[in-house]
Amino acid sequence: MEGGELFQRIQERQDGPFTEREAAQVMHEICVAVKYLHDSNIAHRDLKPENLLYTSPHPNAILKLTDFGFSKETFIKDTLQTPCYTPYYVAPEVLGPEKYDKSCDIWSLGVIMYILLCGFPPFYSNHGLAISPGMKARIRTGQYDFPNPEWKNVSQAAKDLIRGMLNVEPEKRLTIEQVMMNPWIRRYTEVPQTPLHTGRMLKEGEEIWPEVQEEMTRSLANMRVDYEMHIKNLDSSNNALLNKDESVVRRKLPSSNLSRLSAVSKMPSIVGIEFDEEQQKNSRCL
Repeated sequence: MEGGELFQRIQERQDGPFTEREAAQVMHEICVAVKYLHDSNIAHRDLKPENLLYTSPHPNAILKLTDFGFSKETFIKDTLQTPCYTPYYVAPEVLGPEKYDKSCDIWSLGVIMYILLCGFPPFYSNHGLAISPGMKARIRTGQYDFPNPEWKNVSQAAKDLIRGMLNVEPEKRLTIEQVMMNPWIRRYTEVPQTPLHTGRMLKEGEEIWPEVQEEMTRSLANMRVDYEMHIKNLDSSNNALLNKDESVVRRKLPSSNLSRLSAVSKMPSIVGIEFDEEQQKNSRCL
């Protein structure tokens, strides 16, 4: 879209610092989109600033939520299991083997709100990787803080809302309805116009941010492939065609192809692509 990414607009603004009230307005707009999805029993599963785009460069442009490649219907609680995520914004339950639900989006919203208010994420890797064991551990335990000077003047209401969204226990995490009813979101026009460090911090990280995005994109691309299909061993396949006796196959093959059959028989028997139960259903995209 012509208006560019959310954080890019904050970086490039020339009319003064980004304020807490503006952050609240942005969060309200994002929450409206997420509520629409959740009311339709759809989990986005990849909420992040790069997927928040403005329709035009105009100051009053509409902020749009995009990229529904990981979106999934979730009519029953805890029915999602594929670990689809971008590292900075992933909920702890998505990292583990347990199933999860659309509450993973609320965690991602909390991370986005955190970055909007200070300019850096609550969880990050210290080794230049998209995600590291230490970062995973901090996400799983909800280990983050509100350091000064970036958080010194941010309202307590904003911090409390973030804590409610970044609860490591999904059943205790705020729902999108509760987030929308929170005064900081619902009455965003009354939020203090406190100048934030966000613009400065995003500009300072402007040189390394593309590298971070590239690493996360690479990690995400690998994930899309890794969880796209499972290769099933021929010996355990129930496919009648694949289980035909080799002698039958030989009788039907021209003699010129027998050498190819012999060569293939020396390769690992990994034919037959099978999708898991979740992936057999088509994703719903808006």
